[in-house]
Order: sequence, then structure tokens, then C-alpha cells
Amino acid sequence: MITLLSASASPFVRKVRVLLLETGQDDVIIQDVATTPFATAAEVAAANPVGKIPALIRDDGPTIYDSRVITRFLDARAKSGLYPDHQLWDTLTLEATADGIMDAAVSMAYEKRLRPEEFWYDPWLDAQWAKIARALDAIDTRWMAHLHGPLDMSHIAVGCALGYLDLRHGDRDWRKGRDVLAAWEARFAERDAMRATVPPA
Repeated sequence: MITLLSASASPFVRKVRVLLLETGQDDVIIQDVATTPFATAAEVAAANPVGKIPALIRDDGPTIYDSRVITRFLDARAKSGLYPDHQLWDTLTLEATADGIMDAAVSMAYEKRLRPEEFWYDPWLDAQWAKIARALDAIDTRWMAHLHGPLDMSHIAVGCALGYLDLRHGDRDWRKGRDVLAAWEARFAERDAMRATVPPA
């Protein structure tokens, strides 16, 4: 038995859940948990010593954590080819770029959700958004040929990163000036696995 510790709003969890749906791995149990950096759920701390989700609990081996480790494991388990050998380094680099967007966007969300408003630090928020903007520009100008190719894990990661920007930072309008990427996202968001994992507003 395999159990995924999950939270519906997490873009890192969504990456894993989209992969599970895309590869037909319906035998993985999804266990939703309520956890924050200030109040780590006991089951999360037991599964991952740094207290982060997703974490994949296995009966036949140690728990696996970090979304990129989990997705590599599940891809190998399903033999689905979402990390294709012929362009592995491109796929991993684009996935890492998407994960960087998620990291910065989650950090911004925590700043506003976990700290009183009078302690929000605008230079920190602006610095995180600058990272996101650079990454988005890089994808829009350098990676669209890859995104228009056969589905791989980097497509899923980018789709989930952009979905999280809409969820938590819609006022920043990431689409402005990035028409090609915005058009790709609109099409990708219509995939069944993406529609099935849209987090609650």
C-alpha cells in the first residue's frame, strides 16, 4: 500500500496528483492533512523530518519526500516515460524552473497568510515576485518548443505552477506580456487530470 500525504492547495502535491491521474495509478491512497510551517501535523513530521508535503508513505520501504523525488519514483513505477531519456536534462531543468516559481509563490503566500498584516515585508514580496517574473519570462522565451512537444513531467510542473499563481497571486497578472505561455496554459488546464485537481479557491 502507498499513501500520499496531501493538501489540495499545494502546487507540489498537485504535481504528484496530476501524474497519478495521467498514469492511471489509482491504487495510491490520498490522505489529506492540515499542516503549516508553524504547526506541522504529526503524521507529516513522522513521514518527513523537515515537515513538508507531499510525502509518499510505502509499506515496502522508507517514506519518499520532495515532489521531484516522488514523481521520479511514480514515473518509474508506472513506466510512463514522463522523464524521457532523450531529453532528460531539459525536462529536469524546466521542472526545476517551475518548482522555483512554486517555491517563491508559496513563500509569498505564507508571508501574507501566516504573519499579521503590519509585519508583511514588501521588499521580500517584491523580491520573490521578481524571481517568478524572471522564470516566467525564461519559459515564455526559451521553453515553448519543449512545452509544445509530447507530455512530460515538466509540462505538469509548469501547469501546476501557473495554476498556483492564479490561486494565490491573481492580482499580479502573470499573463501580461506573455501571450504564448498564457495560450499554452489555457489549453493545458483543460486536461482531465488538471481539471480534476483544481484546488478550492
